[in-house]
Amino acid sequence: MTRRIVQLAFLLFVLAAVFLVGADAERWCPFGGVEAIYTYLDEGSMTCSLGVSNFFILGGIVVMVLLVRRAFCGYACPIGALCEFLQSGARRIGIKAWSVPPAADRVLSFLKYPLLGVILFITWRAGELLFRGFDPCYALISRHGEDITFWSYAVLVAVAAGSLFVKVPFCRWLCPFAAVLNPLSRFGLVRVRRDEAPCVDCGLCSAACPMAIPVAQRNAVSEARCTACLDCVDACPERHKGALRVGFRWTGAGTAGAGRSGLTRAAIVAVMLACLATSVGAALLFPLPSYVNERGTPPEQTAVLELEVENLNCRGNATLFVYFLERDDLLEVPGYVRIEAWPAPGTARVRIVYDPAAADEEQIKGAIVEPYFDGVANFWRVPPFKIVGYDPLGID
Repeated sequence: MTRRIVQLAFLLFVLAAVFLVGADAERWCPFGGVEAIYTYLDEGSMTCSLGVSNFFILGGIVVMVLLVRRAFCGYACPIGALCEFLQSGARRIGIKAWSVPPAADRVLSFLKYPLLGVILFITWRAGELLFRGFDPCYALISRHGEDITFWSYAVLVAVAAGSLFVKVPFCRWLCPFAAVLNPLSRFGLVRVRRDEAPCVDCGLCSAACPMAIPVAQRNAVSEARCTACLDCVDACPERHKGALRVGFRWTGAGTAGAGRSGLTRAAIVAVMLACLATSVGAALLFPLPSYVNERGTPPEQTAVLELEVENLNCRGNATLFVYFLERDDLLEVPGYVRIEAWPAPGTARVRIVYDPAAADEEQIKGAIVEPYFDGVANFWRVPPFKIVGYDPLGID
């Protein structure tokens, strides 16, 4: 099983899901979980365009990193795959890779950490995914709607062009998600180990590493940016003698019973697939709301109203939804109210918990869809929402 096949399969799967099935890639982006975690813990709501599924996929990748290092980056990341394909193609047509001095490489590798800090800060302050306007991955796998900016395409072109001459510069130096994974990757169980006895010091392992790790100078590759790609093992002419093998961090020379080369690439891919499948399954089995708002104290007895609501597609619209439920006219909904919503394009699921002694279903539905006269602003506010299957005029 070659890694290029796995990368291509993941890339085609993502592109097919987005462009053929119409899936929302942002709701399955692990970095989205990083961007949204503070707001969700603080307010109980997600940043616009994201869902709790972002947390599940992030959790799956965290487990993956603790097991097999940054295998997600080496096998499944769309940007990583694109950069490596371009890099491989450039070498085939004779474009030589530029050699970056180790000292410069170390300095450049720290750029992703302040970049991560800036992204998280502006996301928290704005309550929106402002990084999307510069995100090369979003430019690659989105449906290229109105939220795509010129700058995201420009960054994507720059990343692609840079990959022709330098080994995956974005992944090594600028990727904010790599800044999140690197501290965890240092605790990863898998290590590439070099045995000096059969090693012939040819240096092919270092040349093959897509992350520019000097494998030939290590007894064990402990660099956090290792993606467990095993390209170094494939390049080793003495791998069958155990010069390079993949084992666990607590073993000194590979893995007993796993063959001369230790763990296989197929085993690493299997772990990766298991982590991703488990996180997707958990997200589908436990669909936690991505927006929560609560008013008052829960009474001894509550009632639940489940609705399918149109035009409730983001955190901003969810806040507007709450505004109409807090109106103070004849359609006021008194007493305790808890709103749990799953904002989404098209139709969103809403769960309203209320005090049946103070309000009823018709009152709540009317508050959602009927115009409200704002006495402070002195004009009528018309709600954009429509409840599926509900006709306030009784025409249908």
